[in-house]
Amino acid sequence: MSRTSVIELQDVLLVTIQGELTDRDAMALQEELTSSVASSSARGVLIDVSGLDIVDSFLARTLHDIAAASALLAADTVVVGMRPEVAITLVELGLTLPGLGTALTVADGMDKLNGSARPR
Repeated sequence: MSRTSVIELQDVLLVTIQGELTDRDAMALQEELTSSVASSSARGVLIDVSGLDIVDSFLARTLHDIAAASALLAADTVVVGMRPEVAITLVELGLTLPGLGTALTVADGMDKLNGSARPR
């Protein structure tokens, strides 16, 4: 079972995903998020995947498609909170998620959308 939420933070949409997404859930998220970007005139989308243990090829493609649709609507997309094992699996599958920015935390993602990087 999965839960997703879309929260508007100024001109950025924060999407949190808790639990595994079915293909149907992923498609519904894509439709909801694309509509939300258009209706809110958001300039950025942060997708927090820290609640996911697995990102399969369908979800990876859906994340890429969300980023592509958001870019056409003038919003940048950053995926935050990816677990190391998820990153390793994506690389092993040859899925590098072109068009998506990445950051370790929501704060880092916001900084990336704002054009600044926090010192490490």
